[in-house]
Amino acid sequence: MTTKESLLQRTKSTGDDQPRYTALSRRRSLRRRLEDNTKLVFLMPAFVWVLAFTIFPLLYALYLTVWNVRLGRPWIFVGFKNVARLVGDSNLHLAFQITLIFVICSVVAEMLLGFALALLMNREFTGKRFLRAIMILPLFATPAAIGFLGHTIFYEEGGPINSLIRLLSGTQVPWLSHPVFALMAIILIDIWQYTPFVFLVSLAGLQSLPEEVYEAASVDGASEGQKIWHLTLPLMQPVLVIVLLLRLIEAFKVIDIPASLTWGGPGRATEVYSLFTYRTGLHFFDLGYAAVQGFALLIVVMLIVTNLFRRIREAYA
Repeated sequence: MTTKESLLQRTKSTGDDQPRYTALSRRRSLRRRLEDNTKLVFLMPAFVWVLAFTIFPLLYALYLTVWNVRLGRPWIFVGFKNVARLVGDSNLHLAFQITLIFVICSVVAEMLLGFALALLMNREFTGKRFLRAIMILPLFATPAAIGFLGHTIFYEEGGPINSLIRLLSGTQVPWLSHPVFALMAIILIDIWQYTPFVFLVSLAGLQSLPEEVYEAASVDGASEGQKIWHLTLPLMQPVLVIVLLLRLIEAFKVIDIPASLTWGGPGRATEVYSLFTYRTGLHFFDLGYAAVQGFALLIVVMLIVTNLFRRIREAYA
């Protein structure tokens, strides 16, 4: 067979195989499209959920901020008057101050107690597993139910805490009728419930630390206090910062314990920001002003979180 005939035969065979390659390519393309569409089908419920319960409510609340919306009355466009009300509302300022006191006292106490308990439980001793299980139980209780339980615990006439105080000192504390003690009762209940969260995450972080570093420190003659200050705290800093951010965000949004224990009383002594917003929107039906209050809290929390993240990046840069 000559070279010319061989080339003609190859060309002919290639031309015969071309439709087969084209069909195979089309099948692969169709399969890729089906796989992509299948991914979209599985992602669609999550997308609908986020759209229906996150994006739409957020945009609708933003739309309400420029209206005077009261149920049963015509809507009135007010522009930025709701924002002006926010600036001049002394009751709102008081609610924010109370919330700030609550956040500082509860979060600081929870961080210190939770981390201290994690250090204590990160040792080998008899009954450690049982104690760990007992210590995280408050985390699984419903905050509103704990608030109602607080009525019994802090009951001024015959409650368990006042009975113990009367036995020791002969006096009793007006837990729910005095402004300072009522706020203190809410802070104590929040500390009792959420200290286990800090403890649990901190304990997991402690157990993930490398033991070689501590062994080397022991060889160098470092004491337990020096190990904690120079090794444990620096290594645990990322974990503790994340826990701090989570607790700050949750503490700023608190409403269930104050609502179920004191309902903001006595007077407005324990009316936290979220409870004030709830009353504005669902008690007085001033939905436009309540929406502005919600966005104001969102902005404050975002500024705090952004500032903390910036400091973290600067520390690890």
